[in-house]
Amino acid sequence: MTAVSSPIPDALAWSVIRLYEDYADAVDRQDLEAWCNFFVEDCKYRVISRENYDAGLTHATIYCDGLAMVRDRANATRDCTVYEPRSLRHFLNRIRIAKVEGDVIEAGSSFMVIESVSDMEPYVHTVGRYVDTIVNTPDGLRFKERWCVYDNYRIFNSLIFPV
Repeated sequence: MTAVSSPIPDALAWSVIRLYEDYADAVDRQDLEAWCNFFVEDCKYRVISRENYDAGLTHATIYCDGLAMVRDRANATRDCTVYEPRSLRHFLNRIRIAKVEGDVIEAGSSFMVIESVSDMEPYVHTVGRYVDTIVNTPDGLRFKERWCVYDNYRIFNSLIFPV
C-alpha cells in the first residue's frame, strides 16, 4: 500500500469518522450485537498493551481471530459474565487515514475510555490508540483488523466490554 499523498475525498473521510463514532456509540450503549456488525467475517480484534504491540508480540488481553470469536466474546459478556453494572464513555481524537488502496483503508485514532462503576467516581479505564485496517463492503465500511493498543500500565478494574 502506498501512503496517502493526495487529499482524502471528503466522502471517504466522513465515512471513516462515522464508522469510528458509531463503533464507540455501540460500545458505550453496551449493544454487543451491534458491536459484532462492525467486523468482516475474517477479522482480527485485539486489545493489547503498547509494550507488546511495539515489540511485535501478539499476546493480547482480548484476542479474537474471526467474527465467530467476536460473537463468542459478545455472547459471553452478555450471557455468562458476572460483573458490577458499569457505564462507559469513549472519547476519540485525531481520526486519521494513513493509506488507501482500492477498498482497503489503513486508519487510526487516539481514544480514552472513562468508566463509571456503582458508587465510585468515574475514572480513566483505558487510553491509547486504534490501529485499523478497514475494508469497504457492500454493507459499508467494516473493520478487517482492529488493534486497540492501550497505554495504561494496567487495567484498573476489569476489561469486560470491548474497547
